[in-house]
Amino acid sequence: MEPADELEAESRPWDRLSSWLECVCVVTFDLELGQAIESVYPPGVKLTEKEKSSLCYLSFPDSYSGCLGDTRFSFRMRQSVGRRRRRRPTDEAYDRDAPAALQMEASHFYGYVYFRQVKDASVKRGYFQKSLVILSRLPFVRLFHAVLSAIAPNFFAEAESCLQTACQQMDGWPRPAAGLLADLPLMGSVLRVRIPSRNDKPGSLSPLASMEEEEVVAANASPTLTALPSVHQPDLFRCFQSLLIHTQMLWELVLLGEPLAVVAPSPAVSSETVLALVSSIAPLKFCCDFRPYFTVHDSEFREFTTKTQAPPSVILGVTNPFFVKTFHNWPHVLRLGESAEVSPGEDVPKQLRIKKVAKLKTLDGKAGVFTAYKSFLLKDKVLVKRVLKGIQRRRPPEVQSAILRRHFLELTQSFIIPLERYMASLMPLQRSVTPWKTPPQIRPFSQDDFVSSLDRGGPRLTSALRGDWTGLYRKFFKSPNFDGWYRHRHGEMTRKLESLHLEAVCEADLPAWTRDKSEVEIVDLVVKLREKVSKARRRQLQVREDLLAKLRSLIETIVGTLPKDLQEVLETQ
Repeated sequence: MEPADELEAESRPWDRLSSWLECVCVVTFDLELGQAIESVYPPGVKLTEKEKSSLCYLSFPDSYSGCLGDTRFSFRMRQSVGRRRRRRPTDEAYDRDAPAALQMEASHFYGYVYFRQVKDASVKRGYFQKSLVILSRLPFVRLFHAVLSAIAPNFFAEAESCLQTACQQMDGWPRPAAGLLADLPLMGSVLRVRIPSRNDKPGSLSPLASMEEEEVVAANASPTLTALPSVHQPDLFRCFQSLLIHTQMLWELVLLGEPLAVVAPSPAVSSETVLALVSSIAPLKFCCDFRPYFTVHDSEFREFTTKTQAPPSVILGVTNPFFVKTFHNWPHVLRLGESAEVSPGEDVPKQLRIKKVAKLKTLDGKAGVFTAYKSFLLKDKVLVKRVLKGIQRRRPPEVQSAILRRHFLELTQSFIIPLERYMASLMPLQRSVTPWKTPPQIRPFSQDDFVSSLDRGGPRLTSALRGDWTGLYRKFFKSPNFDGWYRHRHGEMTRKLESLHLEAVCEADLPAWTRDKSEVEIVDLVVKLREKVSKARRRQLQVREDLLAKLRSLIETIVGTLPKDLQEVLETQ
């Protein structure tokens, strides 16, 4: 961003706040209207009628959930067509440096909900029902739920006056940036966070999670400081402890983008389970659709539940028993019971069994995994035994989650490393990049060539799991996740080639090249070089600033050799 643009951005109201979130909404229950938006902060944020309707229905638990007290959950909703906001250079910089799975959403909003339902005799329905909702394009579920927990007590005690204060404080936060380590003041407390970077070593602990014991004690001793070990990671152990024997199969279903319905007893269980499933293939980005909490009132209800065609590649989290009947034609349904958290003295949670989809009942069906899917890889019995033994020994849940996260990470890396290695082999050699020719093309991806390379460099080199890895890759090639991964990597390699080509142009002796060229050729060269420099800035190509400065100087030198009339023409372009 140019200095002038940066100053202009800083002067716009709520500009920093809008880097973190779209708005904060208050949704209440009206006897005549049902769910209705009571207020939106900061003032002036515009939502379409379709977005308002979706927001209202998704901000309240389904009537079957019976959520009393305070409930926190998440949803993801589609943005109205044609109203994508203009991306800032800071947004593009964040997406360039952030892990693929944590990049900003372009066409969806994440919703983070703090819902309160308590008995209230003064209300006709007998219950006070209201939700405080944050809409954001960032998938920072743990951060924004911590934000809501800091705001909600004041909000429900002092009404809406605190929302203006909270928004003003968040508007003073630094903009989100990959690798940012910051203390974020909010409502008399401080949230200490660290946003991951794509340069982080996979599997390494966050600086906050790896603090020395003395630092942790000091942080916890402060009544106003909360250090978040992660801004986004769900509690894998809580979500998967009754599904341990199926983790391998569930990982494959998510990797392959298979349609998967999660039927849960509450939006909290539904949303956290869906987010845990999506995160299981990290650092690979889940490129299919997913809805942590979905209702029959959603505008995409018919699109996702039609019986005239196969279900789309989506993971749906629902709570209404009506969906059980609707999902009879779905190939994979995960039906969860009440939370299976283990209390002291309690046995290991019962593992859900695999059942035939045909046995999925409307109301009286029991918890289970309803699927006919046969895994390509064998189960990791060592992992299951390790986690079950941890339950028996009362191992801390944080450690159990770390074990599961490490398992999924190593499994995904074993799968993706051969693809990365093969993709790198398609990159043209650096010596083939010359300033006088267009950049060479990346060679096409051949599935057969890749499969033939597995014998000498496949997943078996890094993973002890056995099974049909080749069959898994073949199925993966047909999924949206492969298409998304390939497009992302191809785009990165293309930008790398453009950067190498621009560097070669910067180092070339351009004045010598122009000596025997006509004025028309020289003007054409100047126009192309200026466009190249402009494109490098727009696409934020990784080119040294001193080389770009040298090229701009060379361009001006060449322009100075042209007649005045041509110089004036070039100045107007």
